[in-house]
Amino acid sequence: MRFNPKARLDRSRVRDVGGGGGGGGGRGMRLPIPGGIGGKSVGGLVLVLVLYVVGQWLGVDLTGGGTSTNGAYSPARLSDAQDTGRYDDCETGEDANDNQDCARVAVENSLTDYWDDELGSKFHPEEALVTFRGSVDTGCGGATSDVGPFYCPPDETIYLDTSFFDEVLERQLGGPDGGFVEDYVIAHEYGHHISNLLGFMGKVRTQETGPTSPGVRLELQADCYAGLWANHATQTEDADGNVLLLDLSQKDIDLALEAAASVGDDYIQRKTQGQVDAETWTHGSSDQRRHWFMVGYETGDLDACDTFSASEDEVLGE
Repeated sequence: MRFNPKARLDRSRVRDVGGGGGGGGGRGMRLPIPGGIGGKSVGGLVLVLVLYVVGQWLGVDLTGGGTSTNGAYSPARLSDAQDTGRYDDCETGEDANDNQDCARVAVENSLTDYWDDELGSKFHPEEALVTFRGSVDTGCGGATSDVGPFYCPPDETIYLDTSFFDEVLERQLGGPDGGFVEDYVIAHEYGHHISNLLGFMGKVRTQETGPTSPGVRLELQADCYAGLWANHATQTEDADGNVLLLDLSQKDIDLALEAAASVGDDYIQRKTQGQVDAETWTHGSSDQRRHWFMVGYETGDLDACDTFSASEDEVLGE
């Protein structure tokens, strides 16, 4: 993937908060957390996600924090002292070609431009894409790196410990590293924001697990939305109308599919437990995740990503 050197980057929604924020224990009800790996979870984060989804179902706020527009915590309200300045030098597409941090800004800009065009009046950007190290305070409670990249609905923010790609995805799970891998993960988490805006997140009303459960359908929808963005990525523009991405290669798509497979429930269970129990799946199998990414990528159609209307066979990719 190559960025347009002439494109201008908008850093306003991307920030880094360093490390040492609030952590959490392993207790609490487990919801299929976007990006959660190997069954690890953070008690406070899981509990707030459960309360948020149930609250959406009931039409009330059970989290005590509200959304990003009125919650007690929002990354948009971070002071300059809390932002490490990691992205201060990211100004152009040329910077994005030379620096992974700046590439992260460019991908966020591309996702925002695409979904703005796709959803129109239904859209508003995610509150922020926040990178951290070790642990972080969020609108969903304290979270550590163990939870993996995730989207927090109450503050509408994507959280990412960038060490995840080397330490977890590559070393622990044997997945791919570099290139389009991180872009796929960010696009998946942004997909959860879109599911939130379109009301699909409120369809997850139970803690049911399994390959066709509502939680898995939500995860597969995010994969489909990531593929949908990839289909249109080279058409996205900066605020001045300059194209952001010059090209997206087959190698990029292959890396996304390899990354999707490496975070499939069956793959993770084999790596961590030595056996597969499909009835406990919360994110979908490797085949399901690859399939739904390709549904979005090959069709380029938003409606094709409605995993909640899909039959069980369709959810399974059969």
